[in-house]
Amino acid sequence: MKTPAAQAARIALFTLLGGVLTAIPPDSTAESKKPAPVPMELTQPASATPWSRYTEWPATDWKDYNTLVKTASPAYAPPSRLAGPVAGDPRNGEKLAFDRTRGGSCLACHIMGKTTPELPGNTGPDLSTVGASGQPDQWLFDHVYDSRSVNPQSMMPPWGAHHIFSTQEIQDIVAFLKTLKELHIFKDVMDNPATRPVPVETRDNLDPFVNDGMAEVERGGLIYSRVGANGQSCATCHATPETSFKAWAASMPRYEARLNKAIGVEEFITRHARSTTGDNLLMQSTDNIALSIYLRYLANGTPIKVDTTSADSVAAIKRGNALMGRKIGQLNFSCIDCHNLANKWMRGQWLAESREQAIFNKGIAHFPTFRTSDSKIWDIRKRIQWCNVAIRANELPPDAVEYGDIELALAALNQGQKMNVPGIRN
Repeated sequence: MKTPAAQAARIALFTLLGGVLTAIPPDSTAESKKPAPVPMELTQPASATPWSRYTEWPATDWKDYNTLVKTASPAYAPPSRLAGPVAGDPRNGEKLAFDRTRGGSCLACHIMGKTTPELPGNTGPDLSTVGASGQPDQWLFDHVYDSRSVNPQSMMPPWGAHHIFSTQEIQDIVAFLKTLKELHIFKDVMDNPATRPVPVETRDNLDPFVNDGMAEVERGGLIYSRVGANGQSCATCHATPETSFKAWAASMPRYEARLNKAIGVEEFITRHARSTTGDNLLMQSTDNIALSIYLRYLANGTPIKVDTTSADSVAAIKRGNALMGRKIGQLNFSCIDCHNLANKWMRGQWLAESREQAIFNKGIAHFPTFRTSDSKIWDIRKRIQWCNVAIRANELPPDAVEYGDIELALAALNQGQKMNVPGIRN
């Protein structure tokens, strides 16, 4: 029987395969073949604590509305009954309907008659002739105040029930709707959301002169070789990253039983580095993102192949899909309200499907991605966080259990898509 010291001396190399570090010994004894658990810090948060919203994002707290972990929104109550015909100002109603700062307002999802501004959405029906439909005032009021009174699963925000518009403002909007009796004439195919083509990304995301995110590949490689506080680097155990990590990132996220959660590349980096190199690479820090991009870049061209069969993974995917169907925030949207629609536009923006083969999207396979609109790199957790904020719900820390479930569910939806990191998007 080998002594612990002798056994340790016979371990020549560690390679990361399938979420575990497998000891590769110079012989083939059963004892030496037994895989060892990946060194991993298991107790501390993997993100900054306490979590605080990014400074450039809205500071508003929407604690009164549902999040992914808390049911807080007021219980549903039917809209109040009008005392008589709607008493509203149609001119103010038009202003409110076209005000994109009020949760996107009506224009985000509807075409609204001949005066419709540019880039209307089409997730809702064309309202250009709603004033000639003969619908009663109460019916129109109920739809705007809280459309759940008509359809409990409606994706239309409860404008009145969730205090986005006052009762009087809703009467103004209804008064405006009653004036809509003529179809909108679109000036060209781009103006019409029914004919507007789906945007196609034609830029070469792996060209460093096109995608600033490519600079992080080189920087991530330097971090990989950087000696940490414990006198080790990633290269100490993984001397040939091109081989060790050729497919690893394509197998992430995966369920980690010791943490009782699904973790992605970024959380793995944080926890594994703490236990090995001694570096504290918090999730969404610049060094964490750079190393994540480097490791994913090594897996470029490899099809996504996450675990979808083990009991823990199946349960996590099921939870993730349920979370994507949960309505949250003041606007009362779920992920699938927006992202399971074919050729739909909201706020003049195309809504990518959760699984999309088009070059434009590539699902989860192109994250982290460089966003040219603000010259910043976002990982998939930051993308989900912003979606939460955009629908006026409080986001969670990036290492939240719920985000791990959603990330795994998205990866499962995109199974087979080839890694293509770093991505580039507007």
